[in-house]
Amino acid sequence: MRSIGEMARDSGLGVSALRFYDRSGVLVPAWVDPVSGYRWYEPGQLEEARLLARLRRAGMPLADIRLVLAGWSGPDTDLVRKLLTVHLRRLEQGLSDARAELSALRALLDHRENVMTSLRTASVRLSVAAPELAAALDSVRFAASTDPELPMLGGVLFDIEGASLHAVATDRYRMAVARAGVGGYEGSRVQVVVPAPLADAMRPLLDGEGAVGLSVDGDRVTLEAGDRQAAGRCLDHDFPDYRRLLPRPGGRRAVVEVAAFRQALQTGPVRSGESGAPDLSVLRVEDDGTVALCADADADADGDPDRVAVNRAFLLAALAAGARDRLVLEIGAPTAPIAIRRPDDEGAFSLLMPVRLEN
Repeated sequence: MRSIGEMARDSGLGVSALRFYDRSGVLVPAWVDPVSGYRWYEPGQLEEARLLARLRRAGMPLADIRLVLAGWSGPDTDLVRKLLTVHLRRLEQGLSDARAELSALRALLDHRENVMTSLRTASVRLSVAAPELAAALDSVRFAASTDPELPMLGGVLFDIEGASLHAVATDRYRMAVARAGVGGYEGSRVQVVVPAPLADAMRPLLDGEGAVGLSVDGDRVTLEAGDRQAAGRCLDHDFPDYRRLLPRPGGRRAVVEVAAFRQALQTGPVRSGESGAPDLSVLRVEDDGTVALCADADADADGDPDRVAVNRAFLLAALAAGARDRLVLEIGAPTAPIAIRRPDDEGAFSLLMPVRLEN
């Protein structure tokens, strides 16, 4: 008999997937311990699990998967071959439809005016307190993207409006926002995306206590601190409208002691990712307002609105960037982003996208 962990390792299906297919009646274990609920599989089920993994990776609907598994070992494989052919045609048609829609969207983009142009070509001169800008960069830098396919996310957005400079970074799976006050500027809103290497070059100039000068001239941004400066070209891309991604009020809030919570994350239960996927921590806000880490055995409770899975490494990085002994976790639905806020500055926060436990 194979344990569920051994079956997951050898089949290519994760433990959570095996539980899902058990509940769905697709791949039922040979025996379930009546006391612990632990699942055990016969050796012959390994081939079936590997077949299921292939069908899953191909995106076959669950109803068709049932029929393929049912007919795979039978003498007449005509139905199986027909189902595979139909699914392949479905995928090809879906790809063709997607290409047509994306081509139409590209045509719309080619013909619409770039409303962000005026935000990236203005000239700006302002001052900002070095400690505030340093704290803002430290709060968001970890969330900048390193994906070469998305160069517009490979930096930190400086969004200047009124007396505020918002620093923003995102890699799609997480986003961080922080604010610094500015002086000497009363113009219209200006946005520039500072490349990550330039943002890193600016950071050592912000170790003092006084004010520094920030200037934007078209596509060039310069930070001056005394006789030192860091300057370079901005990214020639528009940053997504981060304001549309800001979390809505709501969810359950919990104050965590950062040191103890980090220790719990590093040593507590973790859901191992599949095929190189990141390790996940499954969080739940208890009735007393504390955050609990769900063990692997109870992490699949269906319909639990207070349970959410998150990339553990991303959460640890967000806790470090929060730079406080205490932080506030705001957890909503399992499909809603997790917000990590500072108790004394709710304008600085990180968002982490949740990860689905089941497919």
